[in-house]
Amino acid sequence: MADQVKSITKKSKDISGWYNDVVERAQLVEHGPVKGTMIWKPRGFALWEEIQKNLDVKIKDLGAKAVYFPLFIPESFLKKEKEHIKGFSPQLAVVTHAGGEKLKEPIVVRPTSETVMYEAFSRWIQSWRDLPLIINQWANVVRWEMRPYYFLRTTEFLWQEGHTAHATNEEAQVMAEMALKMYVDFYQKVLGLYGYAGRKSESEKFPGADTTLTYEILMPDGKVVQGCTSHNLGQNFSKVFKVDYQDEKGQKQLVYQTSWGLSSRSIGAMILMHGDDNGLVLPPMLAPHQVVIIPIITKSSDKEKIRNLADKAFEILEINNVRVKLDDSDQSPGWKFNQYDLEGVPIRIEIGSTEAKDNRFRIVRRDNKHSFDIHVNALGAEVSNLLKEIQIEMLDNSRDFTYKNTRQADTYSDFKKIMSSKRGFIEAFWCEAESCETAIKQETKATTRCLPLDAIEANGECIYCGKRAKFRWLFGQSY
Repeated sequence: MADQVKSITKKSKDISGWYNDVVERAQLVEHGPVKGTMIWKPRGFALWEEIQKNLDVKIKDLGAKAVYFPLFIPESFLKKEKEHIKGFSPQLAVVTHAGGEKLKEPIVVRPTSETVMYEAFSRWIQSWRDLPLIINQWANVVRWEMRPYYFLRTTEFLWQEGHTAHATNEEAQVMAEMALKMYVDFYQKVLGLYGYAGRKSESEKFPGADTTLTYEILMPDGKVVQGCTSHNLGQNFSKVFKVDYQDEKGQKQLVYQTSWGLSSRSIGAMILMHGDDNGLVLPPMLAPHQVVIIPIITKSSDKEKIRNLADKAFEILEINNVRVKLDDSDQSPGWKFNQYDLEGVPIRIEIGSTEAKDNRFRIVRRDNKHSFDIHVNALGAEVSNLLKEIQIEMLDNSRDFTYKNTRQADTYSDFKKIMSSKRGFIEAFWCEAESCETAIKQETKATTRCLPLDAIEANGECIYCGKRAKFRWLFGQSY
């Protein structure tokens, strides 16, 4: 085995050690000089660029216009919405000195942009004609993290945040639901990650929101990643920031608002779910290079034939809009095989003397290691179809894993047994009292992940206190 993968911890033995090894050996990121920060290397940032390319189109389809707001926010802005400042206070980074002097008012480094944006909304929105207002920004945010973990928990992370203002609460709710649907579509069709879409509990919702929608994704170690959130903010922020408008009757009305976001945490979830002992396994829709072509020259007399066939393969795939790389470097074939396995390139094409003689290619899938031959005349269509097939199968595998590890608990004893062993998602009746939710978390580490959007009302008893409960909520241990 080549040096690239020799020191990678086995995923089955230590998933946390494996994850750190893969992220570092694949040269995605490295630790920054301040705890909890990351330096994004080209390979890592290429993944974020692909996410931006795919998701930004969907965001603009919602009617969003691109903006950018300041990183620094006056502390007084955050204090205007009491639940908001209460929820974020433990994570805030605050600037108290600048230019060699103590500031008259401390400045908060952006944890999220509701407050700084809505102060501007109060000036931008005057009339019903200004609604709906739909904006989005790609930015970095800072939330102080005590237990950093590449991508999944970092003090500074990258994300997009959409913000909207509407004339009615019904319009705001529709927007929040549309944003969640967009994220679900993105996770499933681009990242190949299955999960559950649902509503957060009152204690788990975004500080300052009326309701929070979420997409929860189960990882191989039985823990759960919150993939995104979409919030109906009601009029909580428009009241304090005076975001109002004159309606068609000439009356002043407060707007109803939403905010929604997806972060670089999505990369961590994708790595954890799809990766194997040899490194990354990238979904074709996300992979910066979907195919790598590797010429294998063992006889100098075959060099020209092999190289010509490799060039032809490159041209065919480019014409078919496949993101392809031709590696004709002087590294050994074995080194290249291991390197592109580590990087997670979905398809490898090998061309040696036999292939050059028969005008065919050896195709190797990264996800399941299956290999077969394709004739040069069929390359474009076959590879395009294969990439689609791999994408679908990766989502199918994620879905199968999620279903297999979603269990129903009818007693608290069963609930605790599951959490102390297999973990995963647990469906259980809960009375929706915060006291029970807190006790369950303290005793088992499980939190309410969401109430699935398709949950059916029933007549049950709370898993903890035995009181009447209407729904089975999803529980799980969060990253």
